[in-house]
Amino acid sequence: MKILIAVDGSAFTKRMLGYVTAHDELFTPGNEYTVLTAVPAVPPRAAAVIGKESLAEYYVDEAEKVLKPVRTFFEKQGYKIKSQHKVGHPAEVISKVATSGKYDLVVMGSHGHSALGNLVMGSVATQVLAHCKTPVLLVR
Repeated sequence: MKILIAVDGSAFTKRMLGYVTAHDELFTPGNEYTVLTAVPAVPPRAAAVIGKESLAEYYVDEAEKVLKPVRTFFEKQGYKIKSQHKVGHPAEVISKVATSGKYDLVVMGSHGHSALGNLVMGSVATQVLAHCKTPVLLVR
């Protein structure tokens, strides 16, 4: 089974990782794991001034702040994982990668906003559920 693990570096990511590694049915040697983080795009006007190389370095640095601790966590658990980052809105990135990568399952943490909070602020988890054709496991 191909599993996409969406992370953002928050406490909810840590809780989700703990849940996932505690469930043997999700973590077996035969599964393939990819950890994904989405880095928000720099506004176009600012990006035009920064330069392509500096912008690319910025995106890598921001992604590594999230991915490095997750890779370390999985290595300590004895699992080999792939990791990647994409630039864009998290919900769009997660849905697109899940579909294009033909993943069997997306696992992500949820902040657990109320219905009113989702209405006002939106929710990445809600948007992923609405747009992703791949099954999604939300851990709260």
